[in-house]
Amino acid sequence: QVRLVDSGGGLVQAGGSLRLLCAASGRDFSDYAMGWFRQAPGKERLFVAAITWSGGDTYYADSVKGRFAISRDNAKNTMYLQMNSLKPEDTALYYCAADWKNKGGRPRTAWYEYDDWGQGTQVTVSS
Repeated sequence: QVRLVDSGGGLVQAGGSLRLLCAASGRDFSDYAMGWFRQAPGKERLFVAAITWSGGDTYYADSVKGRFAISRDNAKNTMYLQMNSLKPEDTALYYCAADWKNKGGRPRTAWYEYDDWGQGTQVTVSS
């Protein structure tokens, strides 16, 4: 059974940093694209960042470019999202996701393209 567990969220002041983790089990994710999405209350789920199977290429939403960094350690079946210079508008529930259909390709940015999801980790940024 495939399981994604995301963690690392919390409450932080504006300008602070957090590091999210996504641990995958039940399947080797090293060949597949992975992504992070976020959803604020009453709003749609939005793309944040994605990474190719090797970690060689990364993609970001314009709103987080230059502040967030996605990475992965395939040996540990773990993906990360380093979030710096956090803003109150970054407040949301953050989800990691796996695209099991995307083996070796460019990551997709639409949430409905992804197959498995973590349970979400809350990030709250106070002003």
